[in-house]
Formats: sequence, structure tokens, C-alpha cells
Amino acid sequence: MQENLYEVGVAVNTAARLGESPLWHPVEQVLYYVDIPACQVLRFDPESRELKRWDVATEVGCLAPIEASQGGGLLLAQRDGLWRLDTASGERHRIAAAPYDTLTQRFNDGKADPQGRFWAGTVYEPREPALAALYRYAGGEFACMANQVVTANGLAWTPDGSLLYWADTRAHTVYIFDFDAASGSIANQRVFARFAQREAGQPLSAYGGRPDGAAVDERGNYWLAMYEGQRLVQFSPGGELLREVALPVRCPTMPCFGGADLRTIYVTSACDKRPAAELAEQPWAGYVLQLRVETPGLSANFAKLT
Repeated sequence: MQENLYEVGVAVNTAARLGESPLWHPVEQVLYYVDIPACQVLRFDPESRELKRWDVATEVGCLAPIEASQGGGLLLAQRDGLWRLDTASGERHRIAAAPYDTLTQRFNDGKADPQGRFWAGTVYEPREPALAALYRYAGGEFACMANQVVTANGLAWTPDGSLLYWADTRAHTVYIFDFDAASGSIANQRVFARFAQREAGQPLSAYGGRPDGAAVDERGNYWLAMYEGQRLVQFSPGGELLREVALPVRCPTMPCFGGADLRTIYVTSACDKRPAAELAEQPWAGYVLQLRVETPGLSANFAKLT
């Protein structure tokens, strides 16, 4: 495993309670992300340093850009369903109702696949039993593609689009599936990586964290944020741990590749419900962090609504 040679800095020095789903827009060349409990969508322009916010009615778990031919804007996966946000006017229009009980679940991690279908997992808020699932939205309909998890995370595709990654944060496990690009079906679920769970009384400093959001680079390496582990980890396509990147925040949530050359990794983080002593020691908690890497990442996919 290689040593951490990256310099980690601040991209956005405004704290989100639970920053998530960073998205580098390949056309606009700006960073979008969400603050889940604040019910906000945020847009950061690295050139002007402008930070813009949109307030919405329910929690946004994730988002994706919509193809310009289908009206553009952003597709938001909110607790109560899918919405289109017109980022020019600020208007929102509901596309589909949520396919689950909104009293116990909400959308969490999600993205569009290379063919434009939108995938989003859920979190089952009572935590027991494992009733969260992974949904695919295509052709105006939801389909449940996988289930039996508590907190869906880690969604990503390999560069050739033949494999799909998906994690259950609660189980400390990342899975991988065979992905059929033509049909949008998945099969042959197996474990890609598994992490040690926190033992009773174990200090956080000795805990490696649990898998949250992820991104893939051009070489197929899988970059994963380890919530409460204060680090990013990079795995080879074969599952070898290549690198750990120490971070100055306890709770990173998700990386994405951005910048004109897609060699800047942006990492969202959380500060909500964290101990006061921890926040005093980690003033960047909730900020968006950044670091430069050698290998570019994959560009974000655009969602198709029809």
C-alpha cells in the first residue's frame, strides 16, 4: 500500500450539517452537492468562489444532471420522490413519487448510469431490520434491483460499464455486481471489500470507519470515503487496497472527481451530531475538501427521464 502523498485543502469553507453527493457538472464546470438534513442543494463555482443554495421541502439524498435534450437542470432524489430542479429559475417539478414508505425511508446515495438510467439507494431509518433497497428509475418507472441493506451507499460503475459497486454502510461491506448495460439488470452479487466493525469501547482513533460514498477513476480504481474513519481508501479493480489518504475530518461522506482535467477529488463531509470536543479539534468538519491526484476520474453521467 502506498503512502499518503496528497495535500488536502479546503474547497468550500462553509459547513454543511451532512454534506453528500458531490457532483462535478461536466458542462457547467461547477460542483453541486447537497446538505441532507438542511434540505438544501448547493452549487460551488471554483473560479468565482460563489456558493449558491436552493432550499427544498424534503431531504435530498443525491442528484444527477439531466440531459440538455430533455430540459436540463438537476434530477433530485428527495424523501418524497424524484424532482427536477431548474437551476436557472429555481423552479421544481415532481417527476415520480417515492417507491417506499416515506415515514421510515428516504433516498440516500445515487447516480445515473452510463445509459442515463437513474439509480438510488435508500436508508431504513429505524436501522432494524435491513429493509433499505436499491432502485432503478427508467422509462418512467421504478424497479427494485437489490435489497436487504440498512444504508445504501458506494454506488459506482467500472470504466467499461460491466460492473456495479454498491455498499451497505451498516454492514461495513462493499458489494459488486455484473452489470448488463443493454437491459440495466444486475446479477452475481459478491463481496468486493469488507471492513472491521467498531468494537464496544473502541476509541474512534482506532476505528477504520465504514463505507460511505465512492467514485471511480479512469484506471478503474475505486475511491471510497470511510465515515468516522477520517480517510479515503483506494482499491484496485481486483480489490487490492492501494492507498489510504488521511483526512482532517472524522466523517468524510463521498468523493467525486472534478476540475477541467478531472484530477481534483472533492470530498464532502459531516459535522451534524458530532461531539463538541471533536468539532473543536476539527474546524473543517462539514466543509468540502479537495486534493489533486495523478489519474483522472470518470465524468458524471447524465440522466434521461424518458
